[in-house]
Amino acid sequence: MVHPMEDRRILARQEHDLRGQVELIADEFLEGFKAVEEIGRPGVTVFGSARVSRDSTLYEQARELGRRLAQAGFAVITGGGPGLMEAANRGAREAGGLSVGFNIELPHEQRANPYLDLEVTFRHFYARKTMLVKAAEGLVLCPGGFGTLDELFESLVLIQTGKIFHFPVVMLGHDHWRGLIDWCADRLLAEGMISPDDVELAVVTDDSSEAVETILACYEKRCAHVPAAPEKAAAE
Repeated sequence: MVHPMEDRRILARQEHDLRGQVELIADEFLEGFKAVEEIGRPGVTVFGSARVSRDSTLYEQARELGRRLAQAGFAVITGGGPGLMEAANRGAREAGGLSVGFNIELPHEQRANPYLDLEVTFRHFYARKTMLVKAAEGLVLCPGGFGTLDELFESLVLIQTGKIFHFPVVMLGHDHWRGLIDWCADRLLAEGMISPDDVELAVVTDDSSEAVETILACYEKRCAHVPAAPEKAAAE
């Protein structure tokens, strides 16, 4: 296991082993790209909290989501950890589908769950985050904390700016996401910081079957496309 200080050194302003650190990162990207190729079928990436217990209704919902995705022919890809990631992987495994985990080395909390058919553990978040998007035909955001929010907004920015195709982004759970959605409309949209089209980049539902149907319908119709005006970037 790489000591956390290595990541801190890479992200520090001054670096004394430029070539060595770049080679480490390049090797990790290559390993990730090979793993994505190994999946061999369309995939859906599911994000969600690592801190949800197995007796939670959210766990059962994510487990059902994984099962339905597998039955629809998708590989289920998660961050490979416990909680809702485990639940989605478990549902996929139980349905006879392919369960994939792109894990991350952390000083606490993160461990690979026992329901993975294909697993890669990354040292650097940026390599891992690339694979979670690269392997996906759609994204489902289950309730989660900072990590889930990070993945949500990064995906929306990549779609908004045309860096990736506009494929479905589904937010599962109105109660969890309502405050964020209202804030985006009441503040960001009202103040002109995003456009009306940006508000429509994600679909919100309480139904795991609707989440799967949304992604499956887009995949079957090849509806993914580059946004018409990628120059409208939220990062301005």
